[in-house]
Amino acid sequence: MILKFHVGSDHAGYGLKEHLLAYLQSHGHEVVNHGAASRERVDYPNFAGAVSKALQTDLETGDTHSRGLLVCGSGIGVSITANRFRGIRAVVAAVEAQAALGRAHNNANVLCLGERLTGLSLAERILDAFIATSFEEGRHTGRVGLIDSVSLS
Repeated sequence: MILKFHVGSDHAGYGLKEHLLAYLQSHGHEVVNHGAASRERVDYPNFAGAVSKALQTDLETGDTHSRGLLVCGSGIGVSITANRFRGIRAVVAAVEAQAALGRAHNNANVLCLGERLTGLSLAERILDAFIATSFEEGRHTGRVGLIDSVSLS
């Protein structure tokens, strides 16, 4: 399945973000780069917010093939920020199983990674698991509805 990815990082995630941008493009995915543009210090909430807002817009127009990818030093800060946006379900993944379970059980639409914690080949495998896994629906559908009902913005 070919997807559209809104991608962003802060300075601490810049190198991994750039690597994964090229990786996604080499696999035929559409990529929208929301920054950062270098390793110069920036604040991750700005980039996590830009990705989340863009993904919200896609979702509101019925685009079911859009996802987000956020990278910071740990993946935690960008995930906290992204999860404050209505309809955004961001998962931090340090191993492939977390990405797959986030998609299968929570219908996660944003993958968050930490450059300081994740090597390039592991990040590729985590991203592949995120892309390859579908939402299982069934008993999880109601839970995702509950998650979305408590969203903040």
